[in-house]
Amino acid sequence: MLKLFLWLRYLRKRKIVLLSIAAVALSVSLLIVVSSLFTGFIHTFEDAAVLAMGDVVIDPPIKIGKYRQLCERLEQIADVQTATATLSGQGLLYLGKGNVRAVSVLGINPVKHAQVTGFKASLCKQGKLRDGPSFELAGASGETGGFVGVGVIARPDEKTDAYDFAQIEKMIGRQVILTTGSSSIRKDGSGVKVRRKTVRFTVADVAYTGVYYLDRNFVYLPIEQLQAKLYPDEAYPVADQIRIRLAAGARPDRALAAIRGVWELFAGDELGWSASLIRYTDIMTSREKQSRYIAEFMKQMGILMLVFGVVSFGVVVLVFCILYMIVRLKQKDIAIIKSCGTSSGSVAILFVGFGGCIGIVGAGFGTLLGYIITKNINTLEGWVRIIFGLKLWKSSVYMFNRIPNEINWNWVLVIVASAVVSVSLGALIPAIMAAWTRPVNILRYE
Repeated sequence: MLKLFLWLRYLRKRKIVLLSIAAVALSVSLLIVVSSLFTGFIHTFEDAAVLAMGDVVIDPPIKIGKYRQLCERLEQIADVQTATATLSGQGLLYLGKGNVRAVSVLGINPVKHAQVTGFKASLCKQGKLRDGPSFELAGASGETGGFVGVGVIARPDEKTDAYDFAQIEKMIGRQVILTTGSSSIRKDGSGVKVRRKTVRFTVADVAYTGVYYLDRNFVYLPIEQLQAKLYPDEAYPVADQIRIRLAAGARPDRALAAIRGVWELFAGDELGWSASLIRYTDIMTSREKQSRYIAEFMKQMGILMLVFGVVSFGVVVLVFCILYMIVRLKQKDIAIIKSCGTSSGSVAILFVGFGGCIGIVGAGFGTLLGYIITKNINTLEGWVRIIFGLKLWKSSVYMFNRIPNEINWNWVLVIVASAVVSVSLGALIPAIMAAWTRPVNILRYE
């Protein structure tokens, strides 16, 4: 009770202690915001990969033939829910006079692709329908339909980073022209044969994933029709990737082993591939495919947290100075306490505990402040844009259309614990000074 009484007395009488609490709160909130935004960006980056590619990707060095049979075999694995194939290419999209865009073309089966990835939710028109997405056009049988990324046909507003969807929806139903092609080595070995192909298709829907790279570059067409244009001489359906959705609760390591086993048997028996081609086929989760980028992001986060941690160390110095001043000014109180029989260890614990109290209170306010800032970071960014005319977050630079505002509670616990321990250590030297105080020297002339 005596310790609590003195702590409350120092908090009430020594207003400068509130400065140390505020410093701890600001430091803790800063570190929480930085760690949460960084880890939120990393998690969003990983989730975007899963939504774009599914859980597992088979990426061989050459085109895969007979992919339908392969997908059927993969779907027989207990840990696999759905598998689908994709075929990619490059091209130029003609949208109108003087409006030509370089695009990446992805051939897909829309229903299967939506089952493997989160693609359906990105479609502006078909995203809310119960049925799976379709390239078919109402009242226009026989015409080729396709999906276009929102950034291909429009540009976001420079100030708000938002798209004019009322104008974008007018593009649905319009016919556009895609110029694409493929290359192959001539049979006589005399050189490379280049095929230039033109695909006229009608925009069946617009894809808005929220990932700038996908929205800015991709056009989606039926995989069969894209193959007919790019590889008309192939005897079997071909694809360059197989994307897989795992069953709920499936263990990725066990699923990868089963998928690799099916792939090696299929590639050797059905495709007649050599052992080297099979070995150089990448089979990994979509998160693993991004591991190189994630490692760099984590490295940058570590450096930033170290810098802000060093800056926040000034709080420890501030607590030391304040408690040192209290110890020097409260020599009489300390002498009276010790003269009543309180041991030197108890006096030291009194001031170390007071430092810990400052750390706990400051860390509590800092956690609350960090939570509020992180959860409302997009609103705050909007206010900065309105008041100062400064756009801090642009999807064309930072990849996503919104700032990830996910709280990382693991980092919160580490930061709060570190703050309390650091502030307590800052109080250690003043506590030792208080413990060494001799009552006879202080009270001799009182």
